Amino acid sequence: MRIISGIHRGRRIIAPNNLPVRPTTDRAKEALFNILNNEFYFQNLSVLDLFAGTGNIGYEFVSRGVQHVVCVDKNAKCIRFIEQTSETLKAPIQVVQNEISSFLSKHNGSYDIVFADPPYDLEFDKFKHFIDQIFSNKMIRSEGVLIVEHSKQTDLSSLNGFSNSRSYGSCIFSFFRSH
Repeated sequence: MRIISGIHRGRRIIAPNNLPVRPTTDRAKEALFNILNNEFYFQNLSVLDLFAGTGNIGYEFVSRGVQHVVCVDKNAKCIRFIEQTSETLKAPIQVVQNEISSFLSKHNGSYDIVFADPPYDLEFDKFKHFIDQIFSNKMIRSEGVLIVEHSKQTDLSSLNGFSNSRSYGSCIFSFFRSH
């Protein structure tokens, strides 16, 4: 994987093979950030990256000037990798090891962008649960967005706050807005 744009543009991030992850492809990530670039001024954003995995999305935000990124994942190896890579990049990333539902039930921060990339085989009820938690905890600021990456086999359009979705290969980004 590589960082697409910003101060770390072109930098390759090599994750260990033993991480239980499926990083967002460079093509899909580039398309997502083209959308976000038209809507947000990155330097002023606060970003929460749930199911962070390798930290791929967090590094992209930091490279583009975001000064506050929180990456959350339950896997200790993923957390160590994000911490090490953040240190190498001198990136302002706060790393939290926690199960997502537990984190969301205790956390009271709010963000301009919440990005979630759960396992593609996550059950629909669990998608609904964490999306509902984000909205009920008012974690998305008034002009903010929740973006959920998922497979084509999952349809999230019936969930509260759904705005639209975009498809890139086998990856779908569903966008949710505060109601």
